Amino acid sequence: MLLLGLDIGTSSVKVSVVDASTQQCIAAAQYPETESDIVSLQNGWAEQSPEMWWLHAQEAILKANATKKYDPKNIQAIGISYQMHGLVLIDKNQKALRDSIIWCDSRSVEIGDKAFKEIGEEKCLSYLLNSPGNFTASKLKWVKDNEPDLYQKIDKILLPGDFISMKFTGETTTSISSLSEGIFWDFKHNELSNDVLNYYGFSKNFFPDIHDVFSTHGLLKKNIADLLSLNENIPVAYKAGDQPNNALSLNVLQPGEVAATAGTSGVIYGVSDQLTYDKRSRVNSFAHVNHTNDQNRIGVLLCINGTGILNRWIKNICGINLSYQQMNEAAKQLNAGSDGLNILPFGNGAERMLNNKTVHAHIQQIDLNKHSAAHIFRASQEGIAFAFRYGLDIMRENKMDPKIIRAGKANMFLSDVFIDAFVNATNVPVELYNCDGSVGAAIGAGIGAKIFSNEKEAFRQFKSIQTIEPTHQEQYDELYHQWKQLLEKQIQS
Repeated sequence: MLLLGLDIGTSSVKVSVVDASTQQCIAAAQYPETESDIVSLQNGWAEQSPEMWWLHAQEAILKANATKKYDPKNIQAIGISYQMHGLVLIDKNQKALRDSIIWCDSRSVEIGDKAFKEIGEEKCLSYLLNSPGNFTASKLKWVKDNEPDLYQKIDKILLPGDFISMKFTGETTTSISSLSEGIFWDFKHNELSNDVLNYYGFSKNFFPDIHDVFSTHGLLKKNIADLLSLNENIPVAYKAGDQPNNALSLNVLQPGEVAATAGTSGVIYGVSDQLTYDKRSRVNSFAHVNHTNDQNRIGVLLCINGTGILNRWIKNICGINLSYQQMNEAAKQLNAGSDGLNILPFGNGAERMLNNKTVHAHIQQIDLNKHSAAHIFRASQEGIAFAFRYGLDIMRENKMDPKIIRAGKANMFLSDVFIDAFVNATNVPVELYNCDGSVGAAIGAGIGAKIFSNEKEAFRQFKSIQTIEPTHQEQYDELYHQWKQLLEKQIQS
């Protein structure tokens, strides 16, 4: 029995086919091979076409089928992971009305800040667990204010994964987890937030039916099944934002467990059994995949917009003819600290952990007689690690103090330089696993379709491949504080 998982990322769509009996990936594919563009019509804006995601999802599935490593007819359930916080608007014919305003778009920061003050800061934090900030609800208000004719055509608002699920099944659903990431959910009353809906003037009719994350969100339509060589009526049995899903893929489900990822953005994600929140909303709290009205499972999320996207930019500018592995090897030849070169990686929109300030990326203290491309490669990875430390210290203020962090051996965690900087800057060991978001989505589908009797059975084969311990944290602690001083000067300016 096989499970199909999709990870609808900002850069590409990845699919994995997992054998339910072994929980092992037997085939995977990614589409496109080059990274998808982000449309930025104005400074601070970021949009992508939902139809592009759907096209890429189909191509990735067909590409996986073409490996001939499995029979597509043996796939019994579909799971979806997706980039969080994106706003997708559809009309009554289930057509997207505009490009999605995605997670790193900054246009609604002022809208959310105003709502935070006028709804009431303490009320927002204690009921929503967050400021409305730059999240989906505030993005919808921007559309209401700036595109009123289009706003009048809205039938439903969806998250990116809801849209892909709809394309598979023709059904529109959502979940508490999805609603909470959009800042639509009231955790005190366990319902859609009347405070947010009334303040912004949104209709409850905009929202699809609420299902559990692990449940049937619809059955595969015949025409789509035929197109993709799948069986008609298999369920989409799981869908979750990429960070809750990344935590699931690392078996991070219980209070105190913590996951990290460093793709386009960087995240540390811990699970709490309390309705916890940061008073300044620098880290955010959402319903985890296994949260219920009877059992709190809150995902506390630190997000850094500029991580892998900085590494890609550095490659395009300084390492265009090099692979990422070659860049890492060049960086590895240098000592920690990059001979005084420092990089602030905050060039991908407003950073929540910096109070929604747009700080931009900076390369500082360049010595034209000393520093080479290899120094830039290393300083960028160290700067990203220091950004993680900065955010982790905020999480520690909020009583999330991990003793170990789990991560998939992927993206930035493929680099020895980055891992060394990460564990020593944070002073927390890292356990690495061979898993990724699309595999996690497939496992989630198995749980949702009850192919696994429970979560424990779904992860019975789950084992780490490597543990990295801090070995020279004092050196990195000193380097971090030098880097932090540069950041604070930049924030103040």
